[in-house]
Amino acid sequence: MNADEDVENVMWQGRFITAKTRGKWEYVSRARGIKAGVILAVEDDHVLLVEQYRVPLGANCIELPAGLIGDHEEGEDTLTSAARELEEETGYRADRLEIVGEFFSSPGMVSESFSLVRAHGLTKISEGGGVDGENIIVHRVALPDLPRFVQSKRDEGCVVDVKLLMLPGMLF
Repeated sequence: MNADEDVENVMWQGRFITAKTRGKWEYVSRARGIKAGVILAVEDDHVLLVEQYRVPLGANCIELPAGLIGDHEEGEDTLTSAARELEEETGYRADRLEIVGEFFSSPGMVSESFSLVRAHGLTKISEGGGVDGENIIVHRVALPDLPRFVQSKRDEGCVVDVKLLMLPGMLF
């Protein structure tokens, strides 16, 4: 790597993302040190999924519950954020949360990482649906029905987040 390729240049920065270059590479990162948390909530042979409209895709997307860490409160703890997001999006509270690890979803284009958090001991406390007009639809899907569920959502015009591939029965 030569000296020019080692210099990171900020081309544009918004409230949540920053467009950067480094040598010939163009990529995007989260602004202000914001990170993401993704919640894997599987219990009683069912998984909690959410469906929400994603502007960059122009379609509803089937996903694991997730949210930004530190977007509202600087220095927010990953597990605190994951607990809040799980409740807001799905209406479920977890007795225990554990960080599985840090992962990168599209490392050729985005420097963002996410912490995968496993939720244990789920209790339904509300209908969920998100906040501030998120209009999230909650799906509690039996693992054996997952491929059929995903195909039916695709037939409706939904897109599918790649992170669902980690679920049993989803390798297709």
